[in-house]
Amino acid sequence: MDIKRNYEYLLSDLSSLKGVGLKTANLLKKKKINNIFDLLWKIPKSYTDRSLSSKINDLKIDEVQTITIIPRKYFFPRVRNLPNRVLCEDDTGEIDCVFFNSYEGYIKKILPIGKEVTISGKIKYFRNKYQLTNPKYISEDSSLIKRKHNTYSLTEGISEKVYNKIILQIIQNLPEIDEWHSENILKKFNHIGWNESIKKLHEPDNVGKFKENFYQRLAYDEIFSTFLVNSEIRKKIKRIKKIKKKFDTKKQNEIISKLDFLLTDDQNKTLNEINKDLCSDNKMFRLLQGDVGSGKTIVSLISAFNTINSNFQVAVMAPTEILARQHFLLAKKIFPEKIKLELLSGKSTYKEKKKISDKLLKKEIDIIFGTHALFQKKIEFNRLGLIIIDEQHKFGVNQRKKLSDKAGKDCDVLLMTATPIPRTLTMTIYGDMDLSIIREKPKFRKPVKTYSKIENKIDDVIKFVKNEIKLGNQIFWVCPLIEESKKIDHASAIKKSEYLKKLFPNQVYLLHGKTTIEEKEKILNKFLKNEFKILVSTTIIEVGIDFPNANVIIIENANKFGLSQLHQLRGRVGRGNKESSCILMFKSNLSDNAKKRINILKDSNDGFKISEEDMKLRGFGDILGFKQSGIKSFKLADPIHNHDLFILAEKEIKRIENEKEDISKFKTLVKLYDRADIINDIA
Repeated sequence: MDIKRNYEYLLSDLSSLKGVGLKTANLLKKKKINNIFDLLWKIPKSYTDRSLSSKINDLKIDEVQTITIIPRKYFFPRVRNLPNRVLCEDDTGEIDCVFFNSYEGYIKKILPIGKEVTISGKIKYFRNKYQLTNPKYISEDSSLIKRKHNTYSLTEGISEKVYNKIILQIIQNLPEIDEWHSENILKKFNHIGWNESIKKLHEPDNVGKFKENFYQRLAYDEIFSTFLVNSEIRKKIKRIKKIKKKFDTKKQNEIISKLDFLLTDDQNKTLNEINKDLCSDNKMFRLLQGDVGSGKTIVSLISAFNTINSNFQVAVMAPTEILARQHFLLAKKIFPEKIKLELLSGKSTYKEKKKISDKLLKKEIDIIFGTHALFQKKIEFNRLGLIIIDEQHKFGVNQRKKLSDKAGKDCDVLLMTATPIPRTLTMTIYGDMDLSIIREKPKFRKPVKTYSKIENKIDDVIKFVKNEIKLGNQIFWVCPLIEESKKIDHASAIKKSEYLKKLFPNQVYLLHGKTTIEEKEKILNKFLKNEFKILVSTTIIEVGIDFPNANVIIIENANKFGLSQLHQLRGRVGRGNKESSCILMFKSNLSDNAKKRINILKDSNDGFKISEEDMKLRGFGDILGFKQSGIKSFKLADPIHNHDLFILAEKEIKRIENEKEDISKFKTLVKLYDRADIINDIA
């Protein structure tokens, strides 16, 4: 086969490999191995040493042994279901090679009489004779057997022997690739090249050697390629020239002065960063990240107000209709009457939607609130100047890029998330965006006191709830998803609400995944108006509900949640100025990990600190559902163990940006690491 000695070979289809037919290729594709390059990252988890050769009389039973033997006699019984047998020997003794379900012709081919053959497998002893059953490692060329064979996490239907042959074939045909890193970077990894690193990655003796130069270099390549793509997207967006927003900060300050609280230093700093972007002739593409209850919404609405005063329209998109309505009502409360607001609801009739669409086109609406429906093809704006998207941590790089393109060149983009994530993850996931962070909580907000309670002490919890209700307070009671089954979750929430209704007649309502949107909204509005005291719910209350009178949250089976999700749920209370409590209920016999999670949450209300601890306990990709969100995860790099590599890559990207370095030398890197769909015009 004529192999191209460049990176294109690595991006070839699996069928170009010798020994990989349609069946094997399909099995590999089920494991998301779509080309030769993908195969390189299925690294060995251990190895079997077949390099040492033994004599028959020295064999150890139940151990993998390698021997060189000469087949002497075939025994092919005519009785069905009896195995075929080959008597073999060396100069010290005899051994039977036994085959079930193997044809005579195949056996004669692999074990020809009188020819020296090397064979390896687990040794058994049967009827006073050594025996090898269905041996897979057989060859007249001993060099193919007498070595260490890697053990991989295999796809069903592919044997270890076949997998090793495929990997060995790729390693032998690895193209010589020109180095893409600078001398300074290579020095950090003792000048080891990409090719040599890949070879070492698959050497049996290097299994688990994560601190070695070869592994570190390859992990760095992954991180750096991601950062490079993010940098290029950021630069592309920054190159877009837009009409500058011009607004009077006196009007902004009039709104701020009428608020019944003072903005924190972080809120003021963030507002200034956003205003600077709005007034620039470069397009804004910014993430506003803040802990639950840190006051991101008010900052975004003031930014929207400034945009409207620049004679532009604003669209505010939220993940749920409830949250969109909440933002709409807050804007109505703080904005002057002359600002024209509208809410696009899923319940709006076709006629109402058409009317809103016409008003948007005629610029008779200044700011519109809604869900993803705001960006349907039928909805057109007259002069859209700012898009605000709330709680969109599941927006991938491609989606953000498309959104920015669709918004038009004069439209700025502000994404918000109440999900604090570790810096290494932020750099990876949101590296294409500028970042503003609100860490500081408003001074009137008291920290939520967190307690843990074993579930058989529920009487103590009920007593506490009764006392809180006497004081006029409201309670969230959360029943978790159990074994990822909505049906079981639905039943457990119903069961708990029935139990509580007996104790608190006419004071308990239930929300779960099967509650209709209309019914959900009715229930939440009743809860907001304090018409009942206890809301039993599944985790659907996790995001975007603000009920200042709810100051207690009880979370059942708390050990089933990750730290960050528990912190998000806890953030549903403590929104007012009352003392608030979170009670984590759990079964006995907690794992050490579950105990750690509960104790961390009891000790801290800092979402950023909690997210760091969550990542240490749960691992990259698992935190906050990012693994499920389609965001690219790394094959080798780990934000905890390779934190220094993330910092190194960040510094290198900044150097390249500052020195305006030609990035054409990174073309191969970008192509290989499968990011060409995002950035395909590197020279």
